[in-house]
Amino acid sequence: MKILIIEDEHSLREVIQRFLEKERYVVEVAATSQEGLRKIAMYSYECILLDIMLPDGNGLALLQQLKNMHKQENVIVISAKDSIDDKVEGLELGADDYLAKPFHLAELNARIKSLIRRNQQQGESSIVQGNVKLFPDKYEVYIENSLLDLNRKEYDILLYFMTRPNHLIDKAILAEAVWGDHIDQVDNYDFIYAQIKNLRKKLKKAEASIEIKAIYGFGYKMTTEDK
Repeated sequence: MKILIIEDEHSLREVIQRFLEKERYVVEVAATSQEGLRKIAMYSYECILLDIMLPDGNGLALLQQLKNMHKQENVIVISAKDSIDDKVEGLELGADDYLAKPFHLAELNARIKSLIRRNQQQGESSIVQGNVKLFPDKYEVYIENSLLDLNRKEYDILLYFMTRPNHLIDKAILAEAVWGDHIDQVDNYDFIYAQIKNLRKKLKKAEASIEIKAIYGFGYKMTTEDK
């Protein structure tokens, strides 16, 4: 899952980034409102952590801009300001949650997982497509009752497809989601082809009822067929 941190305090931004990366998120950062807005306009994120007090403006104004752009990202407002008015305004502008500083990183992680579970898993602890069951909190995948051995990127790719069944997925968007925004600067996508090739082999060998198909000239599509 890809997260954007918009926070001007360098030390806090770095601590959150390192913690979330250890939790296996793809993390991008921005130190100002304008930098954050540029990233949001160019890329997609599963969750945005947004500070209210930014050097070039109020984070709530950025939240209003996201609303005007009809962006669907989950937003958690993080702020040293803990007033009821700020909370109410943030939630009314479309924020999904509000966390006052200082906070425990474990609580932040729990809130991120809760939002993702609510929006991508309909509140369930697992994602099921055909005979494949994926547990995001455990980073485990089962086909029938057998654990599927995947490396980290294979798992991340499968998770991306499992939450978007029967959708055409552009290879560039897939690369950004799994490897980060900077990946759009690469000359080719051979690294994606290699990971997907290995993933497809493992799914086929395990007799998965899902298939990741290459769509010529565009990217990929995961189809399901219950067994």
